[in-house]
Amino acid sequence: MSIRYLKKHAALEGVVSVDDAEALAQWLRQQARPAVHLGKCEHVHAAVLQVLLALRPQVSAAPPDPWLAQVLAAAG
Repeated sequence: MSIRYLKKHAALEGVVSVDDAEALAQWLRQQARPAVHLGKCEHVHAAVLQVLLALRPQVSAAPPDPWLAQVLAAAG
């Protein structure tokens, strides 16, 4: 898995695959204040991006990919 679930946020790191999408969605729904850290994220599968866009967690660190950062900022 490319996601570490911590107390205050989920840290998405490296390449986050489609296999991570459902678990991420469930974790975000269970949080009172959902947040994600994307500072070390290299790539997300489209399903993971859909989860992020649908559930709109707070982004505590933007991804290094300018396109992904822009998409998430525009949706927030």
